[in-house]
Amino acid sequence: MTTAAMVAEFGDFADWTAEAVEELGTGHAIPAACRGSSSPGGLAWLAEACELAPGDRLLDVGAGVGGPAAWAAERFGVRPILVEPMLPACRAAARLFGLPVVTADGGRLPLRSGSADVGWCLGVLCTVEDKAALLDEMHRVLKPGASLGLLVVVSRAQQRLPAPEGNHFPTQRELAALLANAGFELLEQVTRPNTAPLSWSRRVEQVAAAVAAKHHKDQAYELAARQTECLGRLLAARQVSIQLIHTVAAG
Repeated sequence: MTTAAMVAEFGDFADWTAEAVEELGTGHAIPAACRGSSSPGGLAWLAEACELAPGDRLLDVGAGVGGPAAWAAERFGVRPILVEPMLPACRAAARLFGLPVVTADGGRLPLRSGSADVGWCLGVLCTVEDKAALLDEMHRVLKPGASLGLLVVVSRAQQRLPAPEGNHFPTQRELAALLANAGFELLEQVTRPNTAPLSWSRRVEQVAAAVAAKHHKDQAYELAARQTECLGRLLAARQVSIQLIHTVAAG
C-alpha cells in the first residue's frame, strides 16, 4: 500500500528535484536524482559486479527520478529502460535525462520475457509488500544468466525502532530465500559505502537547500523529511544496514 509519506517521498520530491536542478544546472542532475539510494562508490561497485557494457539494455525497476540509470548510461553506454510506478518521478526522469520511462508496478512489468540484458533494483524491495512478485517479474524479463544488481535495506533480527511508513525491511535470511525462490543465485554482497566525494555531496546539498527554501512549509516536505529521519535513526542504531547485492538469473 502506498502511504501519504511515500507519495511525498517519491512523488512530490521528484517534481521539486527537477525544478531545482533546472535552476542550478544540469551538473546537479545525477547526484540529486540519486538522493537517498546511491552514491558514486555504490554505483561503481554495482556496475563492475554486473559487468555493464556499451549497448546493454539495463532494466531499472523502481527507477525513481532516474539518476542511477543516467549515471550508468553516461559512463558505460548502456541503454536504460526505466520502470517506475510514481507518475511525478517518471515525469522528472524524462524531464532531466530524456530516458525511456514506463509507468508501471514492478510486480507487473509490461515487457517481453528475456528482453533485458541486465537489471537494477535499488532501494525498492523494502518499499513493496509483495517482494516475491517483483523478483519473479524481474527474473522473467531478464535473459537467462543475466546479472541483477540490488540495493536493499536489510533488517537485523533485533530491529526495535519503527520503520519509515510503507517500508518492510527483510532480514538477511528472508532476502536470501526470496532471491532463491525467484530463481536468482546470490554471488556477492557488500555493505554500501557511506561516503561520497565532496563534489557529489555538495551538489546534493545545493539541490536539497533549494527544495527546502521553496517547500519547507509544505506538508509533503514534512512527511518526506520524517521518512528520512526515521531511516537515519535505524542506521545510527545499527538496526538496519544498506547492502549492495549481485545476483544472476538462473536459466
